Amino acid sequence: MTRKKDFLKIIKQSAAKKILFLPHAVRQMSKPDRMISTKDIRLVLEHAEIIEDYPEDVRGHSCMIFSFIDKRPIHVVCSPKEEYLAIITAYIPNDQEWNNNYKKRKES
Repeated sequence: MTRKKDFLKIIKQSAAKKILFLPHAVRQMSKPDRMISTKDIRLVLEHAEIIEDYPEDVRGHSCMIFSFIDKRPIHVVCSPKEEYLAIITAYIPNDQEWNNNYKKRKES
């Protein structure tokens, strides 16, 4: 658990410097059924909980964070870098793939 808290601290430190939205994230955020704003992402970062950790990601250590924003669950995959936080994707999780608290994937 400490490791997740430490990584969350690194994420927030990177975000405080700069947040870079990768093209895939912008496309996903701007879909008509999602309309996730950059303000929403900042709020997710403020209240984030790490729900999946990807230490071996080819883009560098990344993770999926989660928070409810205005009663909407939002998942954000991000990767902290020295100078910025890369937002890889962001979306509204669906009930078919995620359990009722949107923190764990359903078993296939």
